Amino acid sequence: MTREAEGRVLDALDDARTAALLAELVRVPSVTGSDAESELQHRCARLLEESGLDVDLWEIDLAALRATPGFPGTEAPRPQAHGVVGVTGGQGEPALVLQGHVDVVPIGDPARWEGTDPFGARTSGGFLYGRGACDMKGGLAANLAVAAALRASGVRLARPLAVHCVAGEEDGGLGAFATLARGHRGEAAVITEPTGGTVITATAGALTFRIEVEGRAAHGATRHEGVNALEVFWPVFETLRRLEAERNRDPDPLFAGNPLPYPIEVGTVRAGDWASSVPDLLVAEGRLGVRLGEDPARARLALEEALAGIDHPWLREHPVTLTWPGGQFASGRVPEGHELPGQVADAVTDATGVRPIQTAAPYGSDLRLYAARGVPALHYGPGDVRLAHAPRERVELREVFEVSRALALLAVRRCGVRT
Repeated sequence: MTREAEGRVLDALDDARTAALLAELVRVPSVTGSDAESELQHRCARLLEESGLDVDLWEIDLAALRATPGFPGTEAPRPQAHGVVGVTGGQGEPALVLQGHVDVVPIGDPARWEGTDPFGARTSGGFLYGRGACDMKGGLAANLAVAAALRASGVRLARPLAVHCVAGEEDGGLGAFATLARGHRGEAAVITEPTGGTVITATAGALTFRIEVEGRAAHGATRHEGVNALEVFWPVFETLRRLEAERNRDPDPLFAGNPLPYPIEVGTVRAGDWASSVPDLLVAEGRLGVRLGEDPARARLALEEALAGIDHPWLREHPVTLTWPGGQFASGRVPEGHELPGQVADAVTDATGVRPIQTAAPYGSDLRLYAARGVPALHYGPGDVRLAHAPRERVELREVFEVSRALALLAVRRCGVRT
Protein backbone atom coordinates (compact mmCIF):
# COMPACT_ATOMS: atom_id res chain seq x y z
CA MET A 1 0.00 0.00 0.00
CA THR A 2 2.77 2.44 0.90
CA ARG A 3 4.70 1.68 -2.29
CA GLU A 4 1.61 2.29 -4.41
CA ALA A 5 0.91 5.53 -2.56
CA GLU A 6 4.48 6.69 -3.11
CA GLY A 7 4.11 6.18 -6.84
CA ARG A 8 0.83 8.07 -6.96
CA VAL A 9 2.28 11.06 -5.10
CA LEU A 10 5.40 11.11 -7.26
CA ASP A 11 3.25 10.98 -10.40
CA ALA A 12 1.22 13.91 -9.08
CA LEU A 13 4.29 16.14 -8.75
CA ASP A 14 4.19 18.57 -11.66
CA ASP A 15 7.66 19.99 -12.38
CA ALA A 16 6.35 22.73 -14.65
CA ARG A 17 3.89 23.82 -11.99
CA THR A 18 6.63 23.77 -9.34
CA ALA A 19 8.86 25.96 -11.51
CA ALA A 20 6.00 28.40 -12.06
CA LEU A 21 5.30 28.42 -8.33
CA LEU A 22 8.94 29.19 -7.57
CA ALA A 23 8.90 32.07 -10.04
CA GLU A 24 5.74 33.40 -8.39
CA LEU A 25 7.40 33.27 -4.96
CA VAL A 26 10.57 35.00 -6.15
CA ARG A 27 8.60 37.83 -7.77
CA VAL A 28 7.31 38.88 -4.35
CA PRO A 29 10.10 41.12 -2.91
CA SER A 30 9.70 39.74 0.59
CA VAL A 31 12.68 41.42 2.23
CA THR A 32 12.85 40.80 5.96
CA GLY A 33 10.49 43.13 7.80
CA SER A 34 8.76 44.47 4.69
CA ASP A 35 5.06 44.52 3.88
CA ALA A 36 5.83 42.10 1.03
CA GLU A 37 7.00 39.55 3.59
CA SER A 38 3.49 39.52 5.08
CA GLU A 39 1.97 39.55 1.60
CA LEU A 40 3.83 36.35 0.77
CA GLN A 41 2.71 34.73 4.01
CA HIS A 42 -0.90 35.32 3.02
CA ARG A 43 -0.18 33.86 -0.41
CA CYS A 44 1.35 30.74 1.17
CA ALA A 45 -1.72 30.37 3.38
CA ARG A 46 -3.98 30.41 0.29
CA LEU A 47 -1.80 27.84 -1.48
CA LEU A 48 -1.96 25.51 1.51
CA GLU A 49 -5.73 25.92 1.70
CA GLU A 50 -5.97 25.06 -2.01
CA SER A 51 -4.01 21.88 -1.23
CA GLY A 52 -6.65 20.89 1.31
CA LEU A 53 -4.69 21.58 4.48
CA ASP A 54 -6.20 23.08 7.62
CA VAL A 55 -4.48 26.46 7.83
CA ASP A 56 -3.65 28.61 10.83
CA LEU A 57 -2.84 32.17 9.68
CA TRP A 58 -2.29 34.66 12.48
CA GLU A 59 -0.77 38.07 13.12
CA ILE A 60 2.11 37.74 15.54
CA ASP A 61 1.95 39.94 18.63
CA LEU A 62 5.46 41.35 18.34
CA ALA A 63 5.47 43.11 21.72
CA ALA A 64 4.40 39.96 23.55
CA LEU A 65 6.85 37.85 21.57
CA ARG A 66 9.79 40.09 22.44
CA ALA A 67 8.90 39.68 26.13
CA THR A 68 8.90 35.88 25.86
CA PRO A 69 11.93 34.18 27.46
CA GLY A 70 14.36 32.95 24.83
CA PHE A 71 13.31 35.49 22.18
CA PRO A 72 15.98 35.19 19.47
CA GLY A 73 16.40 38.91 18.71
CA THR A 74 15.90 40.91 15.53
CA GLU A 75 17.87 43.27 13.33
CA ALA A 76 15.37 44.54 10.76
CA PRO A 77 12.65 47.01 11.79
CA ARG A 78 9.18 45.67 11.17
CA PRO A 79 5.61 46.89 11.72
CA GLN A 80 4.09 43.41 11.57
CA ALA A 81 4.68 39.69 11.10
CA HIS A 82 2.42 36.74 10.32
CA GLY A 83 2.62 33.04 10.97
CA VAL A 84 1.34 30.32 8.65
CA VAL A 85 0.94 26.62 9.38
CA GLY A 86 -0.92 24.09 7.27
CA VAL A 87 -1.74 20.59 8.54
CA THR A 88 -3.17 17.62 6.67
CA GLY A 89 -5.78 15.32 8.15
CA GLY A 90 -4.83 12.35 10.30
CA GLN A 91 -4.59 11.42 13.93
CA GLY A 92 -2.23 12.83 16.54
CA GLU A 93 0.79 15.09 16.35
CA PRO A 94 2.30 15.70 12.90
CA ALA A 95 4.75 12.94 12.10
CA LEU A 96 6.69 15.35 9.88
CA VAL A 97 7.08 19.10 9.56
CA LEU A 98 8.34 20.70 6.35
CA GLN A 99 9.57 24.21 7.15
CA GLY A 100 10.70 27.15 5.07
CA HIS A 101 11.14 30.89 5.55
CA VAL A 102 9.59 33.42 3.20
CA ASP A 103 11.88 36.37 3.93
CA VAL A 104 14.95 37.31 1.89
CA VAL A 105 17.86 39.69 2.41
CA PRO A 106 18.08 43.02 0.52
CA ILE A 107 19.43 43.00 -3.03
CA GLY A 108 22.58 45.02 -2.31
CA ASP A 109 24.06 47.08 -5.14
CA PRO A 110 21.59 46.88 -8.07
CA ALA A 111 24.47 47.30 -10.55
CA ARG A 112 25.82 43.90 -9.56
CA TRP A 113 22.70 42.26 -10.96
CA GLU A 114 23.95 43.23 -14.44
CA GLY A 115 20.80 44.97 -15.56
CA THR A 116 18.41 42.22 -14.57
CA ASP A 117 15.52 42.59 -12.16
CA PRO A 118 16.54 40.99 -8.83
CA PHE A 119 12.92 39.89 -8.41
CA GLY A 120 12.29 39.04 -12.06
CA ALA A 121 12.58 35.24 -11.65
CA ARG A 122 14.44 34.89 -14.96
CA THR A 123 15.18 31.35 -16.12
CA SER A 124 18.25 30.45 -18.16
CA GLY A 125 20.28 27.28 -18.62
CA GLY A 126 18.18 25.29 -16.18
CA PHE A 127 18.53 27.88 -13.40
CA LEU A 128 16.03 30.35 -11.98
CA TYR A 129 17.61 33.67 -11.00
CA GLY A 130 16.44 36.13 -8.38
CA ARG A 131 16.86 37.25 -4.81
CA GLY A 132 15.74 34.42 -2.58
CA ALA A 133 15.70 31.78 -5.33
CA CYS A 134 18.36 29.83 -3.43
CA ASP A 135 17.75 31.08 0.11
CA MET A 136 15.22 29.70 0.38
CA LYS A 137 12.28 29.97 -1.96
CA GLY A 138 13.49 26.93 -3.87
CA GLY A 139 12.97 24.92 -0.68
CA LEU A 140 9.70 26.70 0.07
CA ALA A 141 8.40 25.81 -3.38
CA ALA A 142 9.39 22.17 -2.83
CA ASN A 143 7.42 22.06 0.44
CA LEU A 144 4.34 23.57 -1.18
CA ALA A 145 4.67 21.23 -4.16
CA VAL A 146 4.58 18.20 -1.86
CA ALA A 147 1.38 19.44 -0.22
CA ALA A 148 -0.22 20.01 -3.64
CA ALA A 149 0.86 16.58 -4.89
CA LEU A 150 -0.68 14.82 -1.89
CA ARG A 151 -3.99 16.52 -2.65
CA ALA A 152 -3.81 15.76 -6.39
CA SER A 153 -2.86 12.13 -5.85
CA GLY A 154 -5.79 11.39 -3.57
CA VAL A 155 -3.45 9.75 -1.05
CA ARG A 156 -4.64 10.29 2.51
CA LEU A 157 -2.01 10.21 5.20
CA ALA A 158 -2.60 8.21 8.36
CA ARG A 159 -0.82 10.79 10.50
CA PRO A 160 -0.61 14.53 9.86
CA LEU A 161 1.98 16.33 7.77
CA ALA A 162 2.56 19.98 8.73
CA VAL A 163 3.97 22.76 6.56
CA HIS A 164 5.39 25.73 8.46
CA CYS A 165 5.96 28.97 6.52
CA VAL A 166 7.82 31.45 8.70
CA ALA A 167 8.89 35.07 8.58
CA GLY A 168 11.96 36.76 9.98
CA GLU A 169 14.49 33.93 9.72
CA GLU A 170 17.22 36.09 8.25
CA ASP A 171 17.46 38.39 11.27
CA GLY A 172 17.03 35.94 14.12
CA GLY A 173 14.16 33.53 13.65
CA LEU A 174 11.16 35.27 15.21
CA GLY A 175 8.76 33.48 12.84
CA ALA A 176 9.86 30.01 13.87
CA PHE A 177 9.98 31.10 17.51
CA ALA A 178 6.40 32.38 17.28
CA THR A 179 5.20 29.26 15.47
CA LEU A 180 6.60 26.97 18.13
CA ALA A 181 5.34 29.21 20.94
CA ARG A 182 1.84 28.97 19.45
CA GLY A 183 2.00 25.21 19.98
CA HIS A 184 2.78 24.00 16.46
CA ARG A 185 5.21 21.11 16.84
CA GLY A 186 5.90 17.75 15.25
CA GLU A 187 7.83 14.53 15.78
CA ALA A 188 10.55 15.67 13.34
CA ALA A 189 11.22 18.53 10.94
CA VAL A 190 13.02 19.03 7.66
CA ILE A 191 14.02 22.62 7.00
CA THR A 192 14.56 23.03 3.27
CA GLU A 193 17.46 25.47 3.41
CA PRO A 194 19.93 25.09 0.52
CA THR A 195 22.25 22.13 1.14
CA GLY A 196 23.51 21.22 -2.33
CA GLY A 197 22.50 17.57 -2.07
CA THR A 198 23.85 16.98 1.44
CA VAL A 199 21.92 16.39 4.66
CA ILE A 200 22.90 18.88 7.35
CA THR A 201 22.29 17.45 10.81
CA ALA A 202 23.91 20.24 12.85
CA THR A 203 24.40 23.99 12.59
CA ALA A 204 26.74 26.29 14.42
CA GLY A 205 25.36 29.41 16.01
CA ALA A 206 26.02 33.08 15.35
CA LEU A 207 25.73 36.05 17.71
CA THR A 208 25.59 39.63 16.47
CA PHE A 209 27.93 41.96 18.36
CA ARG A 210 28.66 45.68 18.38
CA ILE A 211 32.04 47.09 19.42
CA GLU A 212 32.51 50.80 20.12
CA VAL A 213 36.06 52.16 20.15
CA GLU A 214 36.70 55.59 21.60
CA GLY A 215 39.22 58.06 20.15
CA ARG A 216 39.92 61.74 20.73
CA ALA A 217 38.73 64.35 18.23
CA ALA A 218 41.05 66.97 16.76
CA HIS A 219 41.44 69.00 13.58
CA GLY A 220 42.93 66.89 10.81
CA ALA A 221 45.69 69.50 10.38
CA THR A 222 46.79 68.88 13.95
CA ARG A 223 46.06 65.19 14.12
CA HIS A 224 48.88 64.61 16.61
CA GLU A 225 46.60 66.29 19.16
CA GLY A 226 43.96 63.60 18.69
CA VAL A 227 43.63 59.82 18.76
CA ASN A 228 42.17 58.23 15.66
CA ALA A 229 39.53 55.65 16.63
CA LEU A 230 40.14 53.85 13.35
CA GLU A 231 43.83 53.43 14.18
CA VAL A 232 43.21 52.08 17.68
CA PHE A 233 40.62 49.66 16.27
CA TRP A 234 43.38 47.71 14.56
CA PRO A 235 44.54 45.84 17.70
CA VAL A 236 40.88 45.04 18.36
CA PHE A 237 40.57 43.49 14.91
CA GLU A 238 43.77 41.52 15.41
CA THR A 239 42.35 40.21 18.68
CA LEU A 240 39.24 39.02 16.86
CA ARG A 241 41.39 37.09 14.38
CA ARG A 242 43.41 35.45 17.17
CA LEU A 243 40.23 34.49 19.02
CA GLU A 244 38.80 33.05 15.82
CA ALA A 245 41.87 30.84 15.39
CA GLU A 246 41.61 29.62 18.98
CA ARG A 247 37.92 28.80 18.71
CA ASN A 248 38.40 26.81 15.51
CA ARG A 249 40.93 24.35 16.91
CA ASP A 250 39.66 20.74 16.93
CA PRO A 251 36.14 21.31 15.54
CA ASP A 252 33.48 18.60 15.58
CA PRO A 253 34.13 15.81 13.00
CA LEU A 254 30.88 16.78 11.24
CA PHE A 255 32.79 19.82 9.97
CA ALA A 256 35.40 17.69 8.20
CA GLY A 257 36.71 19.60 5.19
CA ASN A 258 35.52 22.98 6.48
CA PRO A 259 38.56 25.10 7.36
CA LEU A 260 36.55 27.63 9.38
CA PRO A 261 33.36 26.30 10.98
CA TYR A 262 33.09 29.10 13.58
CA PRO A 263 33.99 32.37 11.84
CA ILE A 264 34.24 35.74 13.53
CA GLU A 265 33.74 38.57 11.10
CA VAL A 266 33.21 42.32 11.16
CA GLY A 267 30.47 43.24 8.70
CA THR A 268 30.16 47.00 9.16
CA VAL A 269 32.54 49.72 10.34
CA ARG A 270 31.53 53.36 10.86
CA ALA A 271 33.87 56.11 12.02
CA GLY A 272 34.05 59.90 11.88
CA ASP A 273 31.65 62.63 10.89
CA TRP A 274 33.88 65.12 9.03
CA ALA A 275 36.63 64.66 6.46
CA SER A 276 39.10 67.02 8.14
CA SER A 277 38.60 65.78 11.70
CA VAL A 278 40.22 62.98 13.68
CA PRO A 279 37.39 60.48 14.32
CA ASP A 280 36.61 60.07 18.01
CA LEU A 281 34.35 57.02 17.70
CA LEU A 282 34.35 53.84 15.67
CA VAL A 283 31.44 51.41 15.72
CA ALA A 284 32.01 47.92 14.34
CA GLU A 285 29.29 45.28 14.04
CA GLY A 286 29.83 41.63 13.25
CA ARG A 287 29.07 38.03 14.05
CA LEU A 288 30.63 35.57 16.45
CA GLY A 289 30.39 31.87 15.58
CA VAL A 290 29.00 29.61 18.33
CA ARG A 291 30.45 26.12 18.56
CA LEU A 292 28.26 23.03 18.50
CA GLY A 293 26.83 22.45 21.94
CA GLU A 294 28.27 25.67 23.34
CA ASP A 295 26.15 27.83 25.60
CA PRO A 296 25.83 31.22 23.84
CA ALA A 297 26.63 32.88 27.19
CA ARG A 298 30.00 31.12 27.16
CA ALA A 299 30.66 32.32 23.61
CA ARG A 300 29.88 35.90 24.64
CA LEU A 301 32.21 35.58 27.62
CA ALA A 302 35.04 34.41 25.36
CA LEU A 303 34.80 37.60 23.30
CA GLU A 304 34.41 39.80 26.36
CA GLU A 305 37.54 38.33 27.96
CA ALA A 306 39.55 38.62 24.75
CA LEU A 307 38.70 42.31 24.34
CA ALA A 308 39.38 43.03 28.01
CA GLY A 309 42.84 41.51 27.65
CA ILE A 310 44.06 43.78 24.85
CA ASP A 311 47.42 45.28 25.84
CA HIS A 312 47.35 48.73 24.28
CA PRO A 313 48.12 52.00 26.11
CA TRP A 314 45.09 53.91 24.87
CA LEU A 315 42.67 50.98 25.16
CA ARG A 316 43.79 50.24 28.72
CA GLU A 317 42.57 53.70 29.71
CA HIS A 318 39.62 53.71 27.31
CA PRO A 319 38.36 50.11 27.06
CA VAL A 320 36.08 49.19 24.21
CA THR A 321 32.34 48.83 24.75
CA LEU A 322 30.81 45.51 23.70
CA THR A 323 27.06 44.94 23.30
CA TRP A 324 24.93 42.19 21.75
CA PRO A 325 22.17 43.61 19.54
CA GLY A 326 20.37 41.81 16.73
CA GLY A 327 20.04 38.12 16.00
CA GLN A 328 21.30 35.60 18.54
CA PHE A 329 21.53 32.12 17.01
CA ALA A 330 22.48 29.22 19.26
CA SER A 331 23.81 26.02 17.72
CA GLY A 332 21.63 22.98 17.16
CA ARG A 333 21.80 19.36 16.05
CA VAL A 334 19.79 16.20 15.62
CA PRO A 335 20.03 13.97 18.71
CA GLU A 336 22.60 11.20 18.44
CA GLY A 337 21.09 8.04 16.96
CA HIS A 338 17.81 9.62 15.84
CA GLU A 339 16.10 7.95 12.91
CA LEU A 340 15.42 11.14 10.89
CA PRO A 341 18.80 11.49 9.11
CA GLY A 342 18.67 7.90 7.91
CA GLN A 343 15.07 8.25 6.75
CA VAL A 344 15.89 11.41 4.81
CA ALA A 345 18.99 9.81 3.30
CA ASP A 346 16.95 6.79 2.17
CA ALA A 347 14.33 9.05 0.56
CA VAL A 348 16.99 11.12 -1.20
CA THR A 349 18.74 7.99 -2.46
CA ASP A 350 15.49 6.57 -3.85
CA ALA A 351 14.56 9.89 -5.46
CA THR A 352 17.95 10.77 -6.97
CA GLY A 353 20.03 7.58 -7.07
CA VAL A 354 22.75 9.24 -4.98
CA ARG A 355 23.34 8.62 -1.28
CA PRO A 356 23.79 12.01 0.43
CA ILE A 357 26.55 12.68 2.91
CA GLN A 358 25.77 14.07 6.36
CA THR A 359 27.56 17.19 7.48
CA ALA A 360 27.26 20.38 9.55
CA ALA A 361 26.83 24.02 8.54
CA PRO A 362 28.77 27.01 9.91
CA TYR A 363 25.76 29.33 10.11
CA GLY A 364 22.83 29.73 12.46
CA SER A 365 19.30 28.78 11.41
CA ASP A 366 15.83 27.93 12.65
CA LEU A 367 17.07 24.38 13.30
CA ARG A 368 18.20 25.34 16.79
CA LEU A 369 14.75 26.70 17.70
CA TYR A 370 13.04 23.44 16.78
CA ALA A 371 15.71 21.45 18.61
CA ALA A 372 15.27 23.61 21.71
CA ARG A 373 11.53 22.78 21.70
CA GLY A 374 12.22 19.04 21.42
CA VAL A 375 11.60 18.72 17.67
CA PRO A 376 14.54 16.94 15.97
CA ALA A 377 15.33 18.90 12.81
CA LEU A 378 17.78 18.89 9.93
CA HIS A 379 18.40 20.74 6.68
CA TYR A 380 17.86 19.28 3.23
CA GLY A 381 16.94 21.51 0.33
CA PRO A 382 17.82 22.73 -3.16
CA GLY A 383 20.59 25.20 -3.90
CA ASP A 384 24.21 26.02 -3.19
CA VAL A 385 24.52 28.11 -0.04
CA ARG A 386 27.49 29.95 -1.59
CA LEU A 387 24.98 31.61 -3.93
CA ALA A 388 22.72 32.73 -1.08
CA HIS A 389 22.71 36.51 -0.37
CA ALA A 390 24.87 36.99 -3.49
CA PRO A 391 24.32 39.09 -6.62
CA ARG A 392 22.54 37.14 -9.36
CA GLU A 393 21.40 34.55 -6.81
CA ARG A 394 20.06 31.42 -8.50
CA VAL A 395 18.89 27.85 -7.96
CA GLU A 396 19.02 24.89 -10.31
CA LEU A 397 15.50 23.77 -11.13
CA ARG A 398 16.57 20.13 -11.34
CA GLU A 399 17.50 20.31 -7.64
CA VAL A 400 14.13 21.78 -6.72
CA PHE A 401 12.37 18.92 -8.49
CA GLU A 402 14.60 16.28 -6.89
CA VAL A 403 14.05 17.69 -3.42
CA SER A 404 10.28 17.69 -4.03
CA ARG A 405 10.41 13.98 -4.92
CA ALA A 406 12.55 13.08 -1.91
CA LEU A 407 10.28 14.99 0.47
CA ALA A 408 7.19 13.40 -1.03
CA LEU A 409 8.63 9.94 -0.34
CA LEU A 410 9.62 10.97 3.17
CA ALA A 411 6.15 12.34 3.89
CA VAL A 412 4.40 9.13 2.82
CA ARG A 413 6.85 6.95 4.72
CA ARG A 414 6.82 8.89 7.98
CA CYS A 415 3.11 9.70 8.03
CA GLY A 416 1.84 6.40 6.62
CA VAL A 417 -1.25 5.87 4.48
CA ARG A 418 -4.87 5.46 5.52
CA THR A 419 -6.31 2.13 4.41
